[in-house]
Amino acid sequence: MTPTIRILDAAATRAAIPDLSDILSDCINGGASLGFMLPFEPQDATAYWNGIADEVEKGAIILAVADVDDRLVGTVQIGLASKPNQPHRGDLMKLLVHHDARGLGLSRKLMEAVEAEAARQGRTLLVLDTATGSDAERIYPRFGWERVGVIPDYALWPQGGLCGTTLFYKRIG
Repeated sequence: MTPTIRILDAAATRAAIPDLSDILSDCINGGASLGFMLPFEPQDATAYWNGIADEVEKGAIILAVADVDDRLVGTVQIGLASKPNQPHRGDLMKLLVHHDARGLGLSRKLMEAVEAEAARQGRTLLVLDTATGSDAERIYPRFGWERVGVIPDYALWPQGGLCGTTLFYKRIG
């Protein structure tokens, strides 16, 4: 059970869409606030991942994945800021690990890989937001991220009801 962490290009992203869709669906159905509402099935994620593949192809997103026993079970992204005054910054997005693969340290390994790739591409500052009160909110400080604050009533939980978002940043590179 040795995990493999990979940075995907656009072709590999497109090939992984069924697995990526399964992971996203699993996390949303597990209660994660990821921008989608219930009911949510893997096929509902296809358009989203096609868009991510297009952004990977443009060089606008770094996409890392985790494989365990030849099964894709985790992913994370960094959107590379495109504004002329932000060539040093990226936005961490959608750290996802399928419930079957939790507890294996994949979140840390995914974060290390995607942060290293962002640094390699000249990024020195990363930011993220995550649902306040979620399991995800508690994990980022363990990875060296600094909590900035909370915006109340920022989004909806997938089952409905307002949730806040907690903002974090991390200097890298």
